Amino acid sequence: MRPLRPLRRTATAVAAASTMTLSLAACGALGVTGDGSEASPTKGDDVTVGLLLPETANTRYDKFDYPIIKNKVAELTNKLGNVVYRNADADAKKQASQLQQMIDDQVDVILLDAVDSHAIADGVKAAKDAGIPVIAYDRLAEGPIDAYVSFDNELVGEVQGRTLLEAMNPVDSSDKIVMMNGSPTDPNAKQFKAGAMSELKGAVDIAKTFDTKDWKPENAQANMSEAIKAVGVNNIKGVYSANDGMAGGIIKALQAAGVSELPPITGQDAELDAVQRIVSGEQFMSVYKSYPQEAESAAEMAVAKVQGHDIQFDSLTQDQVDSPTDKDISALLVPVVALTEDNIKETVVADGIYSVADICTAKYKADCNSLGLK
Repeated sequence: MRPLRPLRRTATAVAAASTMTLSLAACGALGVTGDGSEASPTKGDDVTVGLLLPETANTRYDKFDYPIIKNKVAELTNKLGNVVYRNADADAKKQASQLQQMIDDQVDVILLDAVDSHAIADGVKAAKDAGIPVIAYDRLAEGPIDAYVSFDNELVGEVQGRTLLEAMNPVDSSDKIVMMNGSPTDPNAKQFKAGAMSELKGAVDIAKTFDTKDWKPENAQANMSEAIKAVGVNNIKGVYSANDGMAGGIIKALQAAGVSELPPITGQDAELDAVQRIVSGEQFMSVYKSYPQEAESAAEMAVAKVQGHDIQFDSLTQDQVDSPTDKDISALLVPVVALTEDNIKETVVADGIYSVADICTAKYKADCNSLGLK
């Protein structure tokens, strides 16, 4: 296996950007445009941030992203700022309507996590024409977006693929795995897949692969049942699952087929159920992505954009990405971590995502004790 490529933006760089933000604020440089030679604020603290999130199947959006962004906007605006939140429930047409409503309501800036990155492009252009900046959040939307904040998605896939191979060790190129990718309308899913393939291709036999509609666990469960029939339940040595919700569906399919000793299964998002499955040994790993860091950075970018704090905005967007419609988009790419039973304390517990009590309920108490989670 080749070594993981380095992040284009390191944790140190992100910390440096945050430090720069604080330093600029202390020096009185924020609230200006251009080179900072003269103040020209474009908006006061009474900003309205439109937040469009894609679905509810993944619990992170309602549990983490929205409340973190809401609280950060309030903090940045002396509690005068407002976040208008809408969730599309995995319906691209519904999200297009929600976006248009925010344009009609003349919100100041929009944070957009697209259901369908291509279909939303016309709406992004309409917002741009109305003078409303659009920042792509978590998924890279097409159209004239002003910036993008997410994780290094190919690296996510690489971490998943590499960790799966490590779990299968010793691994043979004839070992069969099932590959359960995310929604075909989500550009992130393509990047996760590409990253994973860079580790898995040639190292194992990818016996069945699926693109899972809407990321839904029940669709992943149905796909896995199909794979079990085609490949043979005893021939499946590992499962690449692009996220935790689907991993849950995959496990249900394997258990329904009579599997008592599950093969290593990957995931992503560090959902509580997944962390508990890692504790119990049902799921081998997840990818922990610091939602507080991503969400707070998005809030900072949104407020800085509409208040004309160009120096702060530039300090937060020192990466660049390309979409199918635009090149050299200013971006922030947040680092990721492979979450296994070995680093639960150092990741989700240390960051305050979950407490040990949240994870170690009665069902998982014995497993937690064996891992030193007390």
